[in-house]
Amino acid sequence: MQLPATATLPETGALVQGVERSLAATAPGAAFDIDASALTAFDTSVLALLLQARRLAQAAGRGFAVRGAPAKLVQLARLYGVDALLEFAPDAAT
Repeated sequence: MQLPATATLPETGALVQGVERSLAATAPGAAFDIDASALTAFDTSVLALLLQARRLAQAAGRGFAVRGAPAKLVQLARLYGVDALLEFAPDAAT
């Protein structure tokens, strides 16, 4: 799933629905990856969104990773102590 350029609190509801639809459309057993490379405007609600995506993927027995995360997103996740949970892929900015 590709995240849009903006992922702030007002967009969160629609993004959660998008995660649910994308996960349902992913082939059984396939890992569920979120591409965050387009993010330019976000707040802490994106962390909640990504944690929810991880929970849903795990509940479905899928792997999960965040790819292409901007450095500021990785830093925000570190600040809140959730960077290890979000499994930023090696290509994530550090």
